[in-house]
Amino acid sequence: MNSVLQVKNLSVAFGFDKNGKPRDGMTPLQVTDRVSFDIHEGEFFALVGESGCGKSVTAMSILRLLPQPSAQIIEGSVNYCPTENAASIDLVKLPLAELQKVRGSEIACIFQEPMQALNPVVTIKKQLLEVFKFCKHSKGGFMSVIREQLVLAGFKDVDRVLNSYPHELSGGMLQRVCIVMALLSKPRLIIADEPTTALDVTVQAQVLAVLKDMAGRTGTAVLLITHNMGIVSQYADRVAVMYAGRIVETGGVRDVIDNPMHPYTQGLLAAIPENHSDMRTMKSIPGSVPHPRDFVKGCRFADRCEKCANASAELREKCMSAQVPPKQKASGSLNHEANCFLI
Repeated sequence: MNSVLQVKNLSVAFGFDKNGKPRDGMTPLQVTDRVSFDIHEGEFFALVGESGCGKSVTAMSILRLLPQPSAQIIEGSVNYCPTENAASIDLVKLPLAELQKVRGSEIACIFQEPMQALNPVVTIKKQLLEVFKFCKHSKGGFMSVIREQLVLAGFKDVDRVLNSYPHELSGGMLQRVCIVMALLSKPRLIIADEPTTALDVTVQAQVLAVLKDMAGRTGTAVLLITHNMGIVSQYADRVAVMYAGRIVETGGVRDVIDNPMHPYTQGLLAAIPENHSDMRTMKSIPGSVPHPRDFVKGCRFADRCEKCANASAELREKCMSAQVPPKQKASGSLNHEANCFLI
């Protein structure tokens, strides 16, 4: 299967001045460490982990949308394939003028807060029409395309939605408008950064079902950023689990959900309450994600890991050492792997 995007050894740090030098002589703060994953055509790929583990930083660094000049990509590449047989383009090295042609048109974004993503003083109709000013696929008949997409997104009263201002629509409706906006340019990839965080559970399911259905119709790949393993199990095709700036496990969603290899993934799944279960028996992972200034060179989960605490002295010493955990493959699987000493 062809890859739309290949992220290789991506490391991001904050604390640079406009000349690209460390600000005020301080050591830059590295927040992601050699992150690697790829996304295939038409695939729903999830990047999952607790808040503060580096998911959004990784997603925003793909299109270099991080605050400048403070944030810099200090290592790695982001190879984007614009068409099936074309040579890939490294978005890290692409001049800004060329990158602007990719943003929105070929790689679109859906953000957490639709009310902030949309202009509050402009009607939905005008904002959707603005997409075609920057869309290389523009050939006229814009309103018919917009209406068709709004119907596919589940809107019954399309005229009312088009003539409304953002404050006149609910959060779920606004997020569906943002999905339509992202898909109008027929992008190869959509980056959805926790698009259902501000919505209630029922509306979350509706919005994600719309996103998966509409992206599937156009063959658009989706990178879904989330902390919700329940959403991952229901909608994703493949998943990468992230902790403290590193990818710790990747694989097909059923492989990871049914046979989690890394203790952190096991902890995330154990923290999901089951239907009608006794909430008092629900497990939690002790501690919290460390601040980037406290990141260690070795295993960053070791101080929270129950398996490490219960391991032999020899294994515990490895877990607590400065060695980076080795990559281990699951038996009988080519794509399911995790970085851990205890597998």
